[in-house]
Amino acid sequence: MRSSLIFPVFAGLFAACPAPSPQGATPLAAPADAIELVETAPIETTLDHPDVADAADVWVAMIDRAQKSVDFAEFYASEPDAADRARASSKLTPVIAAIGRATARGVRVRFLADALFSSKYPDTLAELERAGVVVRKIDVGKRSGGVLHAKYFVVDGAEAYIGSQNFDWRALAHIQEMGVRVSSPAIARALLDVLETDWALADASTPAGARVKTRDVAPIRTSTGETVSLVLSPKGWLADESAWDLPKIVALLDGAKAAIDLQVLTYKTKDRDGGPFFTLDDALRRAAARGVRVRVLVSDWSSKPGSDGRKALDALASNGVDVRVIAIPPWSGGEIPFARVAHAKYLIVDGASAWVGTSNWEGDYFFKSRNAGVVVTGGKLPARLDGVFEDGWTSPYAKPLTSAAEAPPASAAPPSSSGPARP
Repeated sequence: MRSSLIFPVFAGLFAACPAPSPQGATPLAAPADAIELVETAPIETTLDHPDVADAADVWVAMIDRAQKSVDFAEFYASEPDAADRARASSKLTPVIAAIGRATARGVRVRFLADALFSSKYPDTLAELERAGVVVRKIDVGKRSGGVLHAKYFVVDGAEAYIGSQNFDWRALAHIQEMGVRVSSPAIARALLDVLETDWALADASTPAGARVKTRDVAPIRTSTGETVSLVLSPKGWLADESAWDLPKIVALLDGAKAAIDLQVLTYKTKDRDGGPFFTLDDALRRAAARGVRVRVLVSDWSSKPGSDGRKALDALASNGVDVRVIAIPPWSGGEIPFARVAHAKYLIVDGASAWVGTSNWEGDYFFKSRNAGVVVTGGKLPARLDGVFEDGWTSPYAKPLTSAAEAPPASAAPPSSSGPARP
């Protein structure tokens, strides 16, 4: 969308946003910002890393630090139903309690959710409203044809969390996830521009071209040496189209000299409407063809024989890419629908650069749905993330594609593309 479509009429609505960066500002912030990996390891597995923070703990700590505002953009919100509560505790309950403490001390809390999923999980959104949270629902399907698939929140316009975890009790205990906490006003406020844009677009009367832009999406440098760039999708729905994530990811892949390690939930070379999507597939093949070691770790949701995902993976494997399938074993307490799966989405190139985000590797996530992520170069984070990948790759839960189970467990079957649920 052209920058001329940024509508100044929303200035009053977003008066709380910071002023734009001055012209000619240095593109890299002073070395004072920070980034850290944050994970969820499914209980009863060996995938936990003691030196990597747990999302459930980080979320509560961030919310408890809030003095002015907490702004969430989430696919949906889901606490366990009565049957699940009878057999399992929820790590999301302390998060919601922290939100209640925040509103009680005068912190403004907003929660933007995707309209498509709200009817499936209305109870937790209602609970948040009772706690004083302002809830709004956006129909991204009517706007761009996708969903609000991003999962992030911003505290006091100073720090942000972006990751694969949905605002879901299962995502904090029964699903393998990966995210980052970024302590940086520049990143946080640029991400707030995205939230403010979507908050406005949730109102059907808002013009489709409305965008909020209070600052450029510029990289920052952390105190530990990482350069961090905020990346976003979908194309055509960004105030700053230079932040579109797909070309940034392709650039990482095309710049690989020795190794590419990728973990995603699903991998396809078709859009949901059946159209072709080979952009990322072609980049991986180019890398393999020039001698780069390429490893792809996908969830068992992607490996069902005969599926579009399996066909794409088989073709990739026949072109010099090593593919393994990771399956999380069932919980001893019984079946949990849409859980016990590896849901993380991240990439490491040469152990020196990384992408951590919310997009599965299918075209719709980059062209139709709202997603967010970071590209990180230098510092300690890419190498540590590669260590996490190595642990998953060599774990007893990962098997070569050719020996993967013929079908995923019924409890982990992916939601239908025709229904309201999406991974």
